[in-house]
Amino acid sequence: MVQTADSSTEHTKPCDRIQFRVFRGSLILVGARRVRYSVVLIPIMNPISVSLDQLRKYNVPGPRYTSYPPATHFSEEFSAPSSQPPAPSPLSLYFHLPFCARQCLYCGCTNIVTSDQGKSAEYLGCLGHEIEMRTKFIAEGSEVVQIQLGGGTPTFLLPEEIEQLGQMIRTHFPMASAIEAGAEIDPRSLTLEKVQALRNAGFNRASLGVQDTNPEVQKTIARIQPMELIAEANQWLRDSGMESINFDLIYGLPGQTVASFSKTLDDALSLSPDRFAIYSYAHIPWIKPFQQTFEEQLPDAEMKLKLLQLTIEKLTGAGYVYIGMDHFSKPDDGMAQALANGTLQRNFQGYSTHKGVDLHGFGMSAISHAGGRYFQNQKELDAYYAALDAGNLPLLRGYAMTNEDKIRYAAIMHIMCNLYIDYEKLSSEIGIDFADHFKADIASLDDLETDGLVRREPGGLHVTPLGRLFIRIVAMRFDAYLQADQRQGRYSQTV
Repeated sequence: MVQTADSSTEHTKPCDRIQFRVFRGSLILVGARRVRYSVVLIPIMNPISVSLDQLRKYNVPGPRYTSYPPATHFSEEFSAPSSQPPAPSPLSLYFHLPFCARQCLYCGCTNIVTSDQGKSAEYLGCLGHEIEMRTKFIAEGSEVVQIQLGGGTPTFLLPEEIEQLGQMIRTHFPMASAIEAGAEIDPRSLTLEKVQALRNAGFNRASLGVQDTNPEVQKTIARIQPMELIAEANQWLRDSGMESINFDLIYGLPGQTVASFSKTLDDALSLSPDRFAIYSYAHIPWIKPFQQTFEEQLPDAEMKLKLLQLTIEKLTGAGYVYIGMDHFSKPDDGMAQALANGTLQRNFQGYSTHKGVDLHGFGMSAISHAGGRYFQNQKELDAYYAALDAGNLPLLRGYAMTNEDKIRYAAIMHIMCNLYIDYEKLSSEIGIDFADHFKADIASLDDLETDGLVRREPGGLHVTPLGRLFIRIVAMRFDAYLQADQRQGRYSQTV
């Protein structure tokens, strides 16, 4: 149950400290202003706060834990799937659709920019071939509970191609009675016909790439999409019966200020999306050289911290539950419910509402995680096509988890998704004495406990509401590879 406390003065800038207070036994966020606050469903005992100094302290390089070990450990020396698993498992399917009509200058995704619409028909044919080959390695009786279209720009496909893909999926995979099926959407390429095609293909969720609503920022990153266009796309999706709509935003883009991004957040909130995914801009000009065009206009580290602080303050103040890292959702959305009931999971799409699924990725560069192994497809289109033409799975690299990896994966996922570890329960789940196995790791938490990020008890470890802001920092203490990876400069900053 979500309760609210009413109040009323206007605010014009983020306060230097984000304050949390208890209201009827649960946590609410307050600052230098008073607004209508919704309760976040986590009981606490005492008020806490986070300052910019704390954000600075914990802004260090670290993994995002979409996998463990991170994808930097994948190798081309790996064993491909060779037999069907012995038991069925719930399935999450990801389809990478790489084509974009234009190149957005902030983008770090694996994509192909083309004006040739015929590319998508050729790609769908090869995607169908891969699906046929891969189903041989999925246990009979496995049912699909999730589908996600990512890119690139999935709405690059023509309406009939979207429906073709939906039919292709349902022809080859048994569907569970209830399925979450979502698609990433570029408002600039969306039409009513494509919305209807998504619905006809069985998709019931959508993620709109909003990024920023400021015209100057949009111009700099080469993604011009007026607020009217975003609102129209959102309304089409609502009218079609989509069950949940997510907005993707990015902080740290060139030209962003506290004032401009506050307006972007207000613009987005005015459309009342069910979820937000608000990512920190990743500047990787050594991989994406076109990002060099605005290098001098990027906000400095201090500004990025203020933008993050603003985001947390404004969204939680508007009633959204802070799921962790870069995700927020309305309290009645499936994401917040998964957090509350312990079924939240983290994978290569970020946070997911289904725990314990096998993830199978299709298309160039797509990543899978099934049967204790990770494997990634070829990242270049020609190599992807060539492998399929030769009758081979289009795999590039992978990783087989060790028993220790699986133990630490369980610990890190509990931290990232459940915000606590019950030592006895997890010991039973993974077949070890958790407190003894992780004795040194638990002991290393002295400083995090002093700073209020965690609370240790004889029977378990709790991540505090403050600790949720720095959840990667807590998880990093259980990562056996971290020190060597950090020395090689493999990771982005945690803030």
